[in-house]
Parts: sequence; C-alpha cells; structure tokens
Amino acid sequence: MTKLSVNINKIATLRNSRGGDTPNLVQFAKDIQQFGAQGVTIHPRPDERHIRYQDAYDLKPIVYTEFNIEGNPIPKFVDMVLKIKPTQVTLVPDADDAITSNAGWDTIKHKGFLSEIIKEFKQNNIRTSVFLDANLKQVEGAKETGTDRIELYTEDFAHQYSLGNKDAIKPYIECAELANSISLGINAGHDLSLDNIKYFKDSIPELLEVSIGHALISESLYLGIENVVNMYLHRLK
Repeated sequence: MTKLSVNINKIATLRNSRGGDTPNLVQFAKDIQQFGAQGVTIHPRPDERHIRYQDAYDLKPIVYTEFNIEGNPIPKFVDMVLKIKPTQVTLVPDADDAITSNAGWDTIKHKGFLSEIIKEFKQNNIRTSVFLDANLKQVEGAKETGTDRIELYTEDFAHQYSLGNKDAIKPYIECAELANSISLGINAGHDLSLDNIKYFKDSIPELLEVSIGHALISESLYLGIENVVNMYLHRLK
C-alpha cells in the first residue's frame, strides 16, 4: 500500500490568519494519525507564512508515524532538520516569492550542492528525497546525488487529468520505471486529489508515498477530515 502523508500547511495558514492557536496544529496532527494517516508533512518557508519553524519542534514529539519536512535547504532549514531528525527530509528548490512549489530541482546543475546536503542528512540517519519534474535525465541526476528517494512533482499530471488527458501519466510512469531500475524510492505530490489519486497510484509502479495537503484539506471542508483521510487510504490500497 502506498503511504499517505498529510501536509498540514493549510491548517497553519488558517491558524495564522487570526493570530491565535485555533485550529491547533499539534492536535490536528494527532487526529490525522489517529484517523489512519501514515505520515505528517510540513513545509516551512523562510517567511513562515504558514508553518513556523517552532511548529516543527512542537510536532516532533507527537508524530509517531513518519515525519516529513520539506523545504529549500538554506542554512536555517538545514540546522532545524539536523536538530529534529525527522523520518524524511524532502529538498524543494523554492523561490522566496513562490506561492507554492512550482518546479523540481535541476539535479545536474546542482549536483555538488545537493550531494553535500544529502550526505550530511544521511550521516544523521535522515532519509532524503529530492523534488523532481518528470524528466528522465533529472532522475538519473538524482541518483548521482546519493538521495534515497525522489518526489515526482505532479502538478502537470493533475492539470492534464482534469482536462481528460490521461496520457499525461506517461512521463511519470517512465520516470518511475527508471527510478525502480536504479534503486531510487518513489514519492509523489502536488495537486493530487480524491479525483485523480487512484489513477495515479494504479499507474505508477512501486509508489511508496504521496504527500497531499491543499486538496485533502479543501475536500475535508465538505466531507470531514476523518472521512477524507479514509477515502484516500481506500484509494491507495
């Protein structure tokens, strides 16, 4: 079964909009694990516009499933990850002004930088994953960095799927087949939803984990968080 890691950034956005502690991020993380989610994902950014760096420390003692911290490995981020030692760190090349993640790494251009960062994380027993576009050369480049896994950036698939273009899955299948052949684990995320998750999961060989936030939280406004978590789990079997 592909694991479901719930990205809780949107809960932090809602909390921050009123300046208080409602909804409580820690309690929400406890609840989604109790409802069956197999991981919790956060993505702190330098401006802390949703997840704050302190949230990462507050969540550490209560995440008993898999704790996945995403972000651009600037020094502050690297220091935080090394102190918390989550299950997994996912490296994402965020621009400071990006609303959300909008591109994967150029693993060829940034091979030296990524290799150095990944080596340090792995020496601290932290599983590493690199955020990638569905591009075969970038998968090959990721292998050269020493990463444990890749996370396929699925926005293009999700958009094309919503237009009825199921062939948009093909480059993701090709990348997954290549990753499997060179012993890279496969994660995926971005704009995956209840509408497209089963088709994506059924198409991608050996898909280990999906990280879903925006769609899952939005769907929960209508259907309830416990119900939605279990709907995803059912589709990921």
